[in-house]
Amino acid sequence: MSDSVQRSVDIAIVGGGLVGASLACALTPYIDRHGLEVAVIEAAPLPSTSATPYQPSFDARASAIALGSQQRFTAFGLWSALAEHAEPIRTIHVSERGRWGAARLHAHELGVDALGHVIPNAWIGRVLHQHLERLSLQWHCPARVESITAQAGGHRLVLSDGSDLTAALTVLADGGRSGLKEALGIDSQASSYEQTAVITTVEVSRPHGGVAYERFTPAGPLALLPLRGQRMELVWTHPQGSEQGRLGLADGDFLAALQRTFGDRVGRFRRLGQRHHYPLSLVTAEEPVRPGLAVLGNAAHALHPVAGQGFNLALRGVTDLVAALEHGLARGQSPGDISLLKDFEHRRMVDRHNVIRFSDGLIRLFGIDHPLLSHARAAGLVGLNMVGPLRRTLARRAMGIER
Repeated sequence: MSDSVQRSVDIAIVGGGLVGASLACALTPYIDRHGLEVAVIEAAPLPSTSATPYQPSFDARASAIALGSQQRFTAFGLWSALAEHAEPIRTIHVSERGRWGAARLHAHELGVDALGHVIPNAWIGRVLHQHLERLSLQWHCPARVESITAQAGGHRLVLSDGSDLTAALTVLADGGRSGLKEALGIDSQASSYEQTAVITTVEVSRPHGGVAYERFTPAGPLALLPLRGQRMELVWTHPQGSEQGRLGLADGDFLAALQRTFGDRVGRFRRLGQRHHYPLSLVTAEEPVRPGLAVLGNAAHALHPVAGQGFNLALRGVTDLVAALEHGLARGQSPGDISLLKDFEHRRMVDRHNVIRFSDGLIRLFGIDHPLLSHARAAGLVGLNMVGPLRRTLARRAMGIER
C-alpha cells in the first residue's frame, strides 16, 4: 500500500502480535456500534493461513493461558477455536532442588477443570488474525512507524509503507525493543536479573498428566509446561553468560544436564527442540499513559517468564483499556481523552503492582543462597501444601482471577 494522503483514525494499534491483535479483537463490538476507525500496524509480514491447514510444530513456542485469560477469550468469542490446540494445566508443582519441601496446586480444589492451558503461540496468532480478517480494520502490514509526533487531538504516525495517519489514541503494543517509547521520551525502570532464559520443547517418556512444574535451583528457576502428547515447554534460566556453554551442547548432553537438574518426575527427557534464549530483566514503563497514548504488553512491563504471568497481565490490560474506552465513548469522549486513560491506568496500577511484587519476589526469594533461608523456604512450601486457604489463594492468583 502506498498512500501519501493523511488519514484520520480513532485508534492506531502499533503491533499486530498477540497483545495488539487481542486488543483489536476485543474492540470488535465497538467498531460497529460507535463507527470506530481502527488501524493495526505490524512490522513483520503475517503468514498466509486462510487456505493452509494448521500443522503443529514440535518446536513451536507456547504461552500459558490462565483461567482468567480463558474467560476473556471466551468473551471475545475466540476460546472454542483456541481450545482446539490447548493443553490443560490441572496441577502446578512447585519445588526447590535439594530440599524436601514442595507445594501442589490442584484444579479440583478450586472446582475448575483446569488452572489454565498451554497453547502454541502460532495457533493463538492464527485464531486472532483469522478473526481480524472479518473486521473492518485498516491493516498496515508489513509496515513500521518511522516517526510519531504528538499533536493536538492525538498523534501523527508516518509509516514505512507511505501512509500518514493521525490517531486520537495510539496504543504501543509492539514489545519492549521498538524504540518508540524512547522516541516519545517515555523512560522505563529496568532491573536486570543477570539471568538468561533458554527456551525449548522437550519430549518426555511418561505422560505429564497436565502438571506444570516450577523448580528453583541455585543457578536459577526452571519451568516445564504441558503440551499436547508427551511434550513439554521448557524455560530454563541460567546465570548470564553461562547459557552459552549449555547452548553449545549436543542434544544428548543438554538432555542429560536437564535430567540431572530436574530429576525423573516426568521420566526420561528423550527429544529436544530448537533452543532459543534471551536476557531477563524486570522492566516497567514510567509513563504508561499520556494524552492520546497508552502502552500495553511488553512495552509496558516485562516480567520473569518462569511465573508465567506476562501475557496474562497484558491481556487484563487489554480488557481494562476496552472497559475504559467503552465508558468514555458512552459519555462522548475521544478515545485519547486523558481522563479516560487515567481511568484505565488506575485500573491497571494495583494489578500490575501485585503481579510484579508476586513474581519478582518469588524469583528473588529463591535466588538467595543461605542455609537458614533454604530451610525456611522448604518449610514454607510444606506449610503451603498443608494449609488449604493459602494454597487456594495462590492458585487463584496463578489462574488470574484474583488481583
